[in-house]
Amino acid sequence: MFEGDGTSKFSQLPPEMLDFTILKSTSALAPRLGRLSLPGRTPLLTPGFLGSTSRGVIPHISQDNFRKYTKLGGVYVALEDFIEKHPQKTPPIFSPDGPESLRRFIALPENTLLVFGARRQPPIPTPVANTNTEAAILTSVGFKSISSEYYAAAARKLQPDIVVGLADIPFGQETVGTKRKDKMSDRTENWTRDIIAKRNDIEKGGEEKRWNIFAPLLPIDRDLQSWYLEHLVDEMADKIQGMAIYDAYLLDDLPEELHHLPRLSFHVPASPHELLRQISLGMDLFTVPFISDATDAGIALDFTFPAPTKPKDMQRSSRHSLGIDMWQSAYSSSVTPLTEGCECYACTKHHRAYVQHLFSAKEMLGWVLIQLHNHAILSSFFSGVRSSIESGTFEEDMAAFEAFYDPNLPEKTGQGPRVRGYQFKAEDHGKAEKKNAKAFRKFDGEGTEEKVKVYAAHGQQPSKKKAVEDRIDDEALIGLVDLANVEGVEGLSIEDDSQGYREPQAAIEHRS
Repeated sequence: MFEGDGTSKFSQLPPEMLDFTILKSTSALAPRLGRLSLPGRTPLLTPGFLGSTSRGVIPHISQDNFRKYTKLGGVYVALEDFIEKHPQKTPPIFSPDGPESLRRFIALPENTLLVFGARRQPPIPTPVANTNTEAAILTSVGFKSISSEYYAAAARKLQPDIVVGLADIPFGQETVGTKRKDKMSDRTENWTRDIIAKRNDIEKGGEEKRWNIFAPLLPIDRDLQSWYLEHLVDEMADKIQGMAIYDAYLLDDLPEELHHLPRLSFHVPASPHELLRQISLGMDLFTVPFISDATDAGIALDFTFPAPTKPKDMQRSSRHSLGIDMWQSAYSSSVTPLTEGCECYACTKHHRAYVQHLFSAKEMLGWVLIQLHNHAILSSFFSGVRSSIESGTFEEDMAAFEAFYDPNLPEKTGQGPRVRGYQFKAEDHGKAEKKNAKAFRKFDGEGTEEKVKVYAAHGQQPSKKKAVEDRIDDEALIGLVDLANVEGVEGLSIEDDSQGYREPQAAIEHRS
């Protein structure tokens, strides 16, 4: 299966194709070290993780800050984020011409690996059912369906580095019947063949490049997808470059002939403990949605691997929290970094009191700093995992980690940033309450002080003009640009509102 240098015999691919080298492995279902390489991209050491994006960018992190302050070697981008105008109009994402149009469209750095899939991670369940020819998706304007031919054509146009094959999975259904599982296997096989055929149609030497394909391993028993797996081994093994795993605990069902391929997990982890359990089974790459979930909740992740040695005076039953809730007023006077020893931008430039002040004032910079910190914590976590596997102490370190840290992330206590977008569970849409708290209440001549406080909390200014009072600074919502060189706002002053609202001169000049 492997050559003398540890390289898979299947890795002798065309120069534009991906190469995966297993650096250390003891058995099929055991933690392993690997290196995923692609010409022009920073090699990814595995186990590792990909950044989860929303409309092509990691939430709260602008692309210039992504370059400066993160160590991410790859990101995952979903097609459903961009095709809200399909099929009535051509989505703007297909307008740019030239090579690697998706990378150019989202301004992704050249050295960052770009992984492309149909659904967000985790996907929101849709009431629209998959068919033999189409898969259901959720765009910003509602539920739609795309054909496997459309998906393959989109991959050919956008030219990502890796394309995750379509999988017929009824997301959101707790129980799936046997007949439905048979359909899952048949449809996934056909869709995998479609994207392989589309990739193979690309003429060599042309402007278009060949993309790498990760074939799905369905979250059903091997007996129910045996036909699909047999064809995958016999007819498609030399045409795919990786596996997309939807249930990590079914890795034992993966045929031996496919063990040499990199494994990308779409089994959503709820905590770092779940990540460790998947790594112990031999998983290589992950998408980790709980990073942004923690950031939105105002929680600064605070864990390391291997775990610190438990102090003697620490009770056996007590465990250390996985994060710090920055909404707590207890941190309003703390001048220590979010995590001692962390080298991220937030920890080296600011302290807990400043970040807590940003959250109290509802300043978006608070979420930007927390997001940078949380990604740095997880990067350090995976670095420690790789060192532990290399030294042969992973099982002991994993047990010590589970004993030292709480099994779950802290509960959300703060309000979080204002909700914008469609990346929320469909059942939330039918609830009577609104996603965001009321920005202001009806003015009745009383309670003026309270009204001003509510406006200030949402970055707005009270005004008699409806067009002005509903304005929110969109630049603040997407994150500050160039954190190292933030300048103060000039020309702002407090005006007497008794004669009506007068817009600051700086705002007028900025808009013109």
